[in-house]
This record gives sequence, C-alpha cells and structure tokens, in this order.
Amino acid sequence: MGFYVYLLANRRQGTFYVGVTNSLARRVYEHRERIGSDFTRRYGVDQLVYYEVYDAPDEAIRREKRLKRWPRAWKIKTIEAFNPDWRDLYEDLNR
Repeated sequence: MGFYVYLLANRRQGTFYVGVTNSLARRVYEHRERIGSDFTRRYGVDQLVYYEVYDAPDEAIRREKRLKRWPRAWKIKTIEAFNPDWRDLYEDLNR
C-alpha cells in the first residue's frame, strides 16, 4: 500500500489543491464528485495533474506540508516537469 501526495488543478496554471491520501483513485474520484472538500467543490478543482508515491504516511504528510508552502511558480514548474501537457491523470489510474 502506498501513500500519495497529489496536486489538482481546475485548468492549466489555474487554482491548485495539494492533498495526501492512501488511495489516490478513490480520493480523486471524491473530488470529482464534489465529496469531502469544500475548497475543491467551490473552485471546481478536480483534475489530477501531479502525484508522488511514498511508502510511509509520515513521509507523505511532510511532503504535502512542504508543497503547500511552496510559491506558485515552483508548483507550476514541478507539474510541468512531470506532466508538461497538464493532462488529467485520473484516467491513467484506472488502467
């Protein structure tokens, strides 16, 4: 079982959400269905554009907290290095 740090966006270089979970597919589905996050529901942030996998929950939580403090430009650079086309990676999770 892995732990995931992920970034969602509502569009290319739009509004971001940084989260952590032990089930990436389930959690992104919840965001897409507007379940469990007032922020993502309010701003329509439901496209998975970046994620990292960790073995331990404490590692993932530390990384999530760091990413949340990053300047916006750093987040954009990280997303674009991982996912240059800003594709919604959610569909890839279910293959």
